[in-house]
Amino acid sequence: MTSPLDLVDGAKVRSLYAAFDVFPSAKGAATHIFHFARALFDEVPPGLLYVVGEPTLPPFQREGPITVARFSRAIPGYLERAFAFGHDLQRFLVEQKPPLALAHFRDPFSGAAILEAGLPGVRTLFEVNGLPSIELPSRYPHLTERTLGKLRALEDDVLSRADRIVVPAAVTAEMLGRRGVAPGRVTIIPNGALPVPEGPAPSDIARPYVLYFGAVQPWQGVDVLVRAFDRVRDLDVDLLICSSTKEKTTRPLQRLVRRRGLDDRVHFRHRLAKAELGGALRGAVASVAPLTACERNIAQGCSPLKVLETLAAGVPLIASDLPAVREVCPPGGAGVHFVPPDRPDALARALRRVVDDPAPARAAAAQAQAWVLEHRTWDRARSDLVAVYRGQAEMEPR
Repeated sequence: MTSPLDLVDGAKVRSLYAAFDVFPSAKGAATHIFHFARALFDEVPPGLLYVVGEPTLPPFQREGPITVARFSRAIPGYLERAFAFGHDLQRFLVEQKPPLALAHFRDPFSGAAILEAGLPGVRTLFEVNGLPSIELPSRYPHLTERTLGKLRALEDDVLSRADRIVVPAAVTAEMLGRRGVAPGRVTIIPNGALPVPEGPAPSDIARPYVLYFGAVQPWQGVDVLVRAFDRVRDLDVDLLICSSTKEKTTRPLQRLVRRRGLDDRVHFRHRLAKAELGGALRGAVASVAPLTACERNIAQGCSPLKVLETLAAGVPLIASDLPAVREVCPPGGAGVHFVPPDRPDALARALRRVVDDPAPARAAAAQAQAWVLEHRTWDRARSDLVAVYRGQAEMEPR
């Protein structure tokens, strides 16, 4: 099968952004890719964006100085698909030898491909939001220790050879330090937020509602939220779950809702457009980020966009009390109702406080909104990233 990379004119590519993620999509990763790829291609044009595609997305497109190539081969296994993604990229780089000045990648599969291609003079930046050896076991619990060991070896190799590393959180930087990465090679650039798009609140939900939005992997704790909501069913409030992924990913949650007899009180939406999600967020009594106390959230860390986007909307936030969450919130946690993770009873008490007395929560949320829109913007994140690029231009590649 012909790769969309075969349509790319390598002689006209000076910067590369590679990510084993679907782009565009409703997931937070796509938001991050949009802003950071924009910074790269503005700084070093012309650019190539190499990402994962879906049937509704063209495998190849040009937009001015940017070329987009999407890996779309139907390979069922995650790891088989990831390594094939990297293989196609490496073949393109070896065969076409583009005059790359800078390559930015979000995963070890594309990173290994870039580093093994042997291109002279290219500077490399590894953007570490998460590592497969930590994230995949929760999605694929039958992965063997041998497979995870191979993944860790691949990650360590790419981490050791990349010129610079960018992470979204201090917790993630500390994790890399435990993996042997020198602190001086790592730059922390927190995620950003934008003012929430205008849009109507859902018209088919009669009662006020609390909101969860984002992906629904086990570490997100959405099942904990459903169990907490079961404990406040006496309140005149519903629960709206807006999943950024396909409907099939929420089926276990839908079964839990049915078992709890909450079918008429819990509503599901999937892959909403930005304006629709913005309307749902603006209309919520509160938004909940019930992250669990798992290795992914505690040891690896994260920079949850749902937290920043809730605060940017001026909506009261109820969130798990984790270091990675506190890191992106205003100093002292102003405007956030923190609860112990994995505790439905504690989460239910916080829901009850906010629903019963919403005015103080709204006032605190307005203060948090002002802080986020001043200190946690995507403009600021892109500016910090460009500073890293320019510092790399003054250094010899590793």
